Amino acid sequence: MDKPSARHHSPKPDLDKEKHAASRVTIIGMVLDAFLGVIKVIGGTLFNSQALLVDGIHSFTDVVSDWVVLAVMRLSRKEPDADHPYGHQRIETLGTLLLGSILIAVGAALAWENILRLLAGQELKVPGWPVLVAAAISVVGKEWIYRYTRRVGIRIRSDLIIANAWHSRTDAFSSVVVLVSTVGAMLGFVWLDVVAAVVIALIIIHIGWKFTWDSVKELVDTGLSEDDTNMLRAIAMDTDGVRNIHELRSRRMGHDILLDVHLVVRPEISVSEGHQIGMKVVAGMREAMGNIKDINFHIDAENDEKYPHPTEPDLPSREEIRDQISQALGDLPPHSKLRLHYLKNRVHLEIFVDEHHPAPDLTNSRVRDLLADHPWFGSVRVWVAAN
Repeated sequence: MDKPSARHHSPKPDLDKEKHAASRVTIIGMVLDAFLGVIKVIGGTLFNSQALLVDGIHSFTDVVSDWVVLAVMRLSRKEPDADHPYGHQRIETLGTLLLGSILIAVGAALAWENILRLLAGQELKVPGWPVLVAAAISVVGKEWIYRYTRRVGIRIRSDLIIANAWHSRTDAFSSVVVLVSTVGAMLGFVWLDVVAAVVIALIIIHIGWKFTWDSVKELVDTGLSEDDTNMLRAIAMDTDGVRNIHELRSRRMGHDILLDVHLVVRPEISVSEGHQIGMKVVAGMREAMGNIKDINFHIDAENDEKYPHPTEPDLPSREEIRDQISQALGDLPPHSKLRLHYLKNRVHLEIFVDEHHPAPDLTNSRVRDLLADHPWFGSVRVWVAAN
């Protein structure tokens, strides 16, 4: 049988609605980040809390990241075009990479500054009680915006929005650290405030590294995990009509997954039956993983990676084989059909003859003798078909 390929796309998302939802949640988060940044920087400066000051700077990095998100989401949610037929989601990946890099740089600078402060042995002051109020407001506000932003990110399938949500939650974590360290400093462990500032800076670096590394893996087309790949392979193998699956490749574009899969089916089935089997595999894979955007499946009659000499493209075509038979035996009878199977670098023939148009010279042995010297010849079967 022929070896068709087919590509199946997921339903087209509403990019304008996704862009609007992303912009709305990001603007809300940006306003909150600016407000918290102001009260924490002022509170940390006036009430002797280095940890709250660093936490305020962290909030201002959230404002910067929100601007990055707004710009990137406008570009990444553009419709596919001639130069970008798969869409613009990789712009979102670059934005996530930039966001992670900003976090690493800011966190490293803050950590270094406060480590030097500890080593210098400067006299430290006890933070005032308003620091607790500012940190508590930050914890509540950032946890709320985290949950809201993450919910929107999952709904619109945006890794960048989800990453920005986690950035907000790190601000909530760091504010918890401020609360604990401030209480400790008020109880006499004044150095806890500076230690907390270092811890917060390290949290910022850790989250930034995670965003950066995940983005780099996506940009170099890192595939799905081994567990996910094995799950998809099992789905294909459990589909009726699939004999084997000898290639399954995956890559990511933003939150979406792109797949290439080669399915081995029985060689005697029709092209349309092979395609239907492929569509059943697609349906099963989509049910298991909802963020698969595109599946390009290829129907094989054999595992062409298994044999040392896979089927070559220069084997004779249908017309060439028909001409060779006609030159030796005359034209094939009316209504006759020729079916070809290209397997193991050989061509196997099936000739169907209408019983009302007998062809006594057209037998298995005659055709076999005619084609036996050709290196591409595999076998022949002549069938008499009744109407």
